[in-house]
Amino acid sequence: MPPFAVGAGPESGVGDDEGMRVRETANREGHQIFTNELTRFARRADDSRLTALIGELDAPLRVAVAGRDGVGRGTVAAALAAAGLSVADDDIGADVQVVVVAEALKPEDRAMLGVGPTLMVLNKADLAGFGAAGGPIAVADRRAAEISALTGVPTVSMVGLLAVAALDDDLVAALRTLTSEPADLTSTDGFLAAGHSVPLNVRARLLDTLDLFGIAHGVLALQQGTEAVALPAVMRRLSRLDRVLARLAVVGAEVRYRRVRTALVALHTMAASGPPALAEFLACDDAVIAVMAAAVDVVAAAGIPVDTGDEPSAHLHRALHWYRYSRGPVNRLHRQCGADICRGSLRLLRRVEAR
Repeated sequence: MPPFAVGAGPESGVGDDEGMRVRETANREGHQIFTNELTRFARRADDSRLTALIGELDAPLRVAVAGRDGVGRGTVAAALAAAGLSVADDDIGADVQVVVVAEALKPEDRAMLGVGPTLMVLNKADLAGFGAAGGPIAVADRRAAEISALTGVPTVSMVGLLAVAALDDDLVAALRTLTSEPADLTSTDGFLAAGHSVPLNVRARLLDTLDLFGIAHGVLALQQGTEAVALPAVMRRLSRLDRVLARLAVVGAEVRYRRVRTALVALHTMAASGPPALAEFLACDDAVIAVMAAAVDVVAAAGIPVDTGDEPSAHLHRALHWYRYSRGPVNRLHRQCGADICRGSLRLLRRVEAR
């Protein structure tokens, strides 16, 4: 059984594959573990009151996208919306703020940074510097790291244009032609000015859709045998949209944990006048450990490591460490996280000792 496994008790009917490990990656899932546990309980209990609560827990993050004119703010917002996120029209009611910048951090960019969970996106990474060591994306990554160090805000580079690129038959045909009839891709003017069998208006559309970076990689992909139907996936990978989504999941860990804590308050209120089964669910190991998982996401997102050991000594050490943490000079949110991690660790200790 993996460390921090939930849903693996004899009564749950859930296998080890639904366990959870604390990850140093951006794949945060603690809130989902709790939501899954509550959903399973709701099905068994046939309690319609829980439906709305589960919907609130499982709702996508509401994201507000800000940025100066010309940085690709609308493109990034469209990419996030197409990926399934709920993009708000303004900051009101948003869970997470995304601030889009390009090239370098400016005072106007800093002025847009709010006090809530925020991710900065360094857009137009493909224009960060051709001919530089590692290529433009490597340059953009270094700039993103510098911006993050300056602001304290997590920053990730992106090529927003490629995240929303739609290739019709004419554009794919043009890319195929370019595989055997190279064009000048050193500059936009050169690409448009030189004579070529691909009509000028199609080359202009290629630039609008992919820019030079996307065109070059599209041609390379076709030359390497990639099927046309797979080109959108190639462009999505190059866009780095998935990295942005992963970092948003990290930034949103606090929001999702707060949702779990709000749901717990509502559930305890229901249990006070409801059937005993709900109180039993809230007290069971799987529910307590699921809440722990959501708390782990918050502290891990803040850069605080959590021991993932599954031996009795590891669970005991973790419980003691996070008990002391919750009593230390930390804010209310982290105090609650520490208490939840301590409580879940003690449950895991009892489970391991009972094997």
